[in-house]
Amino acid sequence: MNDKVIPNLCDLHIHTRASDGMNAPAENVRLAQEKGLAAIAITDHDTVAGIEEALAAGQQYGITVVPGVEISTVAAGRDIHVLGYYIDTGNERLLGRLQGLRATREARNELILEKLHGLGMPLTLREIKEGLGRPLRPDESIGRPHIADALVRRGYAENMRDAFDRYLGEGKPAYASVPRIAPEEAMQWIREAGGAPVLAHPGLYGDDELVKRIIAAGRPAGIEVYHSDHGPGEEQRYAEIAQRLDLIATAGSDYHGVRQGVVFHGDIGSRTVPLSTLEQLRLRSGLG
Repeated sequence: MNDKVIPNLCDLHIHTRASDGMNAPAENVRLAQEKGLAAIAITDHDTVAGIEEALAAGQQYGITVVPGVEISTVAAGRDIHVLGYYIDTGNERLLGRLQGLRATREARNELILEKLHGLGMPLTLREIKEGLGRPLRPDESIGRPHIADALVRRGYAENMRDAFDRYLGEGKPAYASVPRIAPEEAMQWIREAGGAPVLAHPGLYGDDELVKRIIAAGRPAGIEVYHSDHGPGEEQRYAEIAQRLDLIATAGSDYHGVRQGVVFHGDIGSRTVPLSTLEQLRLRSGLG
């Protein structure tokens, strides 16, 4: 255990290779144990494929694993992400809905590849999948970090951040948006699956008025106040919003693993909240 990390803390936003992370779910649990964390949440994009393995690893390493998901939505033309905690991962209705979202993600990926081709960077989906080094399961998906990784390997970008800053980020030449559900609908899906919805990384949207409208419409249980891409001022601002609107303040590194020697977005445990936050989320989920 790393004694530099205070125990009884949890990181509630971690990705595995079930979506666009680099590591197997069990490996992320092992890393959390090394960091001295008490709990983590597995929150892959539009899939729960990594949770079963993570739960088993949690028992092995003595780490509490919260079953979660990160659902892709759109509001006011912006990509908005909604986290769900303590969902029933066997809920057939939710699983069917997530499958539909992964199909939407595949259509988005094709649009991105078309734009890259037009920019003189002819990547193929087959090449990107081969870069994974393993077969892609039906309940897993390709994300922009996978595409960014391929751009770096081809020499089209210096590193992951460069790939997003120049090509794949919102408003950049290869960015593509497709029709998605609204955040409030995702929040309802999560509640119907027994979970507690939380608005992810509000600082990334660059529009606090939009954030407030989403909160008013969707009535989430919480808001991700502490995130690897939030500065101190943003964290203070969202902590005040959480307190004023009686929202649970959550934290997450948004860890995706290490690509080309760079951690993306932040390292496991770099943003944490007390273990007591889990009980707050449970009380506002279908388990409460």
